Amino acid sequence: MCKKLRKIYFVGIGMGSMDSLTEKARSVIADSDCVIGGKRMLQPWIESGKEYLIEYKKDVISEYLSKHEEYKKIAILLSGDVGFYSGAKSLEEEIQNKMPGQFSMVRIPGISSLVYLASALHMSWEDVSIVSLHGRNQNFIYEIQRNKKTFLLLGDPNHTEMVIQKLQYYGFSDCMIYIGRELSYPQETIFSKKVKDLKTEDLQGLCAAILVNENACKKVAEHLPDEMFERGKVPMTKEEVRTICIAKLRLTEDAVLYDVGAGTGSISIEAAMQSGMMRVYAIEKNPEGVKLIRENCRKMKIDHVQVIEGNAPKVLEGLEVPTHVFIGGSSGNLKEILQCVKAKNPNVKIVMTCISLNTMAEVMKAIESGDLRDPEIVQISVAKSKQVAHHHMMTGQNPIYIISEGAM
Repeated sequence: MCKKLRKIYFVGIGMGSMDSLTEKARSVIADSDCVIGGKRMLQPWIESGKEYLIEYKKDVISEYLSKHEEYKKIAILLSGDVGFYSGAKSLEEEIQNKMPGQFSMVRIPGISSLVYLASALHMSWEDVSIVSLHGRNQNFIYEIQRNKKTFLLLGDPNHTEMVIQKLQYYGFSDCMIYIGRELSYPQETIFSKKVKDLKTEDLQGLCAAILVNENACKKVAEHLPDEMFERGKVPMTKEEVRTICIAKLRLTEDAVLYDVGAGTGSISIEAAMQSGMMRVYAIEKNPEGVKLIRENCRKMKIDHVQVIEGNAPKVLEGLEVPTHVFIGGSSGNLKEILQCVKAKNPNVKIVMTCISLNTMAEVMKAIESGDLRDPEIVQISVAKSKQVAHHHMMTGQNPIYIISEGAM
């Protein structure tokens, strides 16, 4: 005879008050032998005399369940909805791995803070970009720049000041932000203000917000004209060449890109514009270049380019493993740079540019030594029109080699 499976209900309790609990959730909790969750979530049920465990760590919960076989129906309470930045998935996996075949598991949906806040604001939310900053790091600047409406799940006191500073630093001061605090509780407050008027206390406690950017960028596969960049006296990969190099890199949305000899940061910034999940390291030894990269990142509202000042390959050693590398300048260290990045990832995608024949000679040596394996070499020449008196003349730029290696 088959042993009857014990049953676990992962219950989304909405905002936390009894009023935001669905009838299904209420019924499941009432019928359970034991309830598990954070203290705030359990409070109404503790007072009713039901067996309970105040806990949210998955390993502790699974161990507790293994020691209490007398509980046949268990309700694990989770804030909001069980599919919206919820611990339900990891809890399910933990219990299945530790006690395979012992439980039947059911998810009971709840009302998420996004749904609740949008309804209170009479705002549709199907076009909202969703970002959680509660106990995690996400690239919210990228989302705000590219979406009219961005939902921010807040409430982490370690992030509050940082969020306000970045919103103001990247030029979103005139955007409206709609804030909901202690949603569904008697002390609930919902209010709005401009980002430039935000104070730290506005985003404290149980908090969520929707930021509206009326000037959100809607460009696809964005490429920037040279005139957009602050340049100083620092060399820069020109617009037409930059476009080809980005295409040759064949970036993925979660790429880890090294931009070696980043100059003004033009490659780093255009690459970072393709995905907010990408991690980009702009490596530059020239202090003026380092300053320009930071200025250009701010101007273009790019928050996920990390500037590394120093000489490659030395400064590359402590960085995470790259998936893609662009080499715009090697300062005579091409062989060492190639060996360094390939030691980290033998399958790394590499694209580099060469203007001088001296650098091209280094490339040929790298091919002969096996540091570059069967690369594609393309030479391009670009000319732009220039008006001279009543005539339009084509002015040629320096011919440039683009070398790429590695399949993506």
